[in-house]
Amino acid sequence: MSFIDWINSSYPNPSVDGRWGWLHITVLVLAIAIIVAIALLFRKRSEKTRRIVIWILTVLILAFEITRRVVNLCKTTDYSWNNVLYILLPRPWCAISCWCVIISTIFNKTFLYNVTSYTALLCALVFFAYPSVGFNNQYILFENLYSIATHTLLLITSISFITLKFTKFEYKSIWKEAICLAVIFGYAFLEIYALKIESDPLYFMPGNDVMDIFGVSFGVYLAIYIIFMLVYINAFYLIGDRKNVFKRRVKNVNKN
Repeated sequence: MSFIDWINSSYPNPSVDGRWGWLHITVLVLAIAIIVAIALLFRKRSEKTRRIVIWILTVLILAFEITRRVVNLCKTTDYSWNNVLYILLPRPWCAISCWCVIISTIFNKTFLYNVTSYTALLCALVFFAYPSVGFNNQYILFENLYSIATHTLLLITSISFITLKFTKFEYKSIWKEAICLAVIFGYAFLEIYALKIESDPLYFMPGNDVMDIFGVSFGVYLAIYIIFMLVYINAFYLIGDRKNVFKRRVKNVNKN
């Protein structure tokens, strides 16, 4: 196998079921170990030091994102507008989360860290629970490495945003994150209906893989999807804003 074969992921690569195999488990264990190490070593350090840690993780994500796009632009022969957009723009939710990490780190705003932390973590959790890419081939070519590395970095970075105190989940400012989430969903609709570069980036359209796994109708799946997202996101605020939630609850009880 030459380097060109590897970087272009053109070497014959038979499919295998590597889910929960030794590589999958090893990567997950190493990611958890890195998350714990970062929290223990840097949680109480200065903001400048903590920002350096986040920047290192972000630059690694950016490096993979840029490399993949350069490689795909070099190996394609179709330079139509639609295909160039397909290559350059982040399409599935995991890729969108990678760019959300980059944007959050650049602008250094709490509300951006908030929405990025729980969306990126969701993508990473889904990937490691049931990976459909990365671990599904005999050889780890660049495309496999990209999938494994970016999801691992999403897992580490999303939790590190929280452990390194860059997030602050409060209900009084949840509207800012709600707007960001609306922008993400708006971008997904743009991908589907206007740009036509991805059929279901956020897994809310009929006939997606998750719906097939559940074996339910689209109406039931959409209801589950909405309820899950509401419960999942609210969990961050119930934990992060528990003191204020408890105070409001006590005040309401006393009034009654």
